[in-house]
Amino acid sequence: MLVRRIARPLLASSFVYGGIDTLRNPQTRVPGAQPVVDQITEQADKTLPVQVPRDVEQWVRIDAGVKVAAGSLFALGKLPRLSALALAGSIVPTTLAGHRFWEHEDPKERFGQLSHFLKNLGLLGGLLIAAVDTEGKPSVGYRARRAAKRAAEGTERSYEKAQKRAAKAHKKAERRAKKAAR
Repeated sequence: MLVRRIARPLLASSFVYGGIDTLRNPQTRVPGAQPVVDQITEQADKTLPVQVPRDVEQWVRIDAGVKVAAGSLFALGKLPRLSALALAGSIVPTTLAGHRFWEHEDPKERFGQLSHFLKNLGLLGGLLIAAVDTEGKPSVGYRARRAAKRAAEGTERSYEKAQKRAAKAHKKAERRAKKAAR
């Protein structure tokens, strides 16, 4: 559909541009990402059997790489549901790291950060819609249920046919036995 061909690149453009900019200059994002990375790595260390790297710049670069790769795939319409889901997962920590409006006292600065925070929430909403968009095709779950139902119906028909053949063969065998007994 034409709308998807136009909307996907428009939605992906800010992710690709922001990702490239961050890859070129990750140091500008490190201070904002520090508290989020600290929280994530602390939780990961408690739950995972391995230690998670704590290099904030590395995490910023990984996030930027995800944005560029998934944004490019999404813009091109390649793996659109998966790439939209990857972008949605990427925008959450970015928003929490970069637009902490609740920490600002200056009303202008607070308003600016709140605006960016809400913009990112809107992008997240669009990505979530794109992640569940089946483009008019049935979902995998629907297709699996339908295939299972068809298989069950086919098995039931085969079973009924086999029962009829067995009953027919049984009657024929009884007739032959009666003839042989005479």
